[in-house]
Amino acid sequence: MDHLPRLTPLGYGALAAVAAIGSALWVEHASREAERHHHAPHHLLYVHGTRLHYRLVGEGPPVLLVHGNLVHGADFEASGLLARLAERYQVLVIDRPGFGHSDRPRGYAWTPARQARLLHQAAAALGVHRPVVVGHSLGAQVALAMALQEPADVAGLVLVSGYYWPTPRLDRWLTAPAAVPILGDVLRYTTSAWTARATLGATLRAIFDPWPVPEQFQHLLPRELLLRPLQQRATAEDGARMVAQARALRPHYATLRTPVTVVAGTEDGIVSPQQSVRLHATVPRARLRMVSGMGHMAHYQAHEQILSGIEEALAAGRQGLVMPGHVAAEAPVAGPTPLGASVAASHVVDTH
Repeated sequence: MDHLPRLTPLGYGALAAVAAIGSALWVEHASREAERHHHAPHHLLYVHGTRLHYRLVGEGPPVLLVHGNLVHGADFEASGLLARLAERYQVLVIDRPGFGHSDRPRGYAWTPARQARLLHQAAAALGVHRPVVVGHSLGAQVALAMALQEPADVAGLVLVSGYYWPTPRLDRWLTAPAAVPILGDVLRYTTSAWTARATLGATLRAIFDPWPVPEQFQHLLPRELLLRPLQQRATAEDGARMVAQARALRPHYATLRTPVTVVAGTEDGIVSPQQSVRLHATVPRARLRMVSGMGHMAHYQAHEQILSGIEEALAAGRQGLVMPGHVAAEAPVAGPTPLGASVAASHVVDTH
């Protein structure tokens, strides 16, 4: 019986190179197809060379929604929260840099503070002044940074399922290699691309647990958009910085004078609800809404708690006061370089 010739190390290297090139070509093709089939549905704003995709709906006092990691601004539409808020407020939703249809220029450390500065400038360019900022998950770090940078420009904070205190996190180390320059680029087109594809379903089930992943989420945030290399880079970079940024923000929580409402699900398996309990105890006069039976994606069900937080912030602003401390028991429910102070370099593109 004839034996197949054994490959030399050089031969194995050649096969690996061919496989890597094939993987990269396929990932790039899938990414382009995803963007072609799911083009930017709303409007584009350019702030100092950074393209931001946004949606501005409704009339009334302004509210800015800041999404978390992995997802993009359509998450607030899928949750039903956007439509609910638009009935009484002017609501601005922006895809954070690298997520959805916003880009993420290289050469910057896209920390929560840098993203906060960019969102301040984007809101000003769109005529959205002094909003109540609602931040979910990692978006809560960005919302906090906005209030700490420009307290007079933020009417209040509603922080949902946020990560505020540094703790050991395994997921940080699992995603960190994909955030490393050059190495991360290689991984996102090869091994990380396939790992993310294989694990996305389990990841989504974990963040929505104990509820199922809603069909509306899967429709408005198609998996091919979430799996693009750019969004994977943004997810990896933000996740890798999460602990360090909590450590950087931590000394400033007690200085907040902005009205703050903290919302958390009692069943959150991604970020311990005790993070929110501890923040409430640290921020002067903050309010706490613990939502029984909800997990990490609390904004899908906790509409009333979020609306209450917005109204309390607006009422405090009208009275020229900060809110008194309060804890509500809820019933179960079914340091970077700034980007600059000017927005003169901003312009809007209508994608319709």
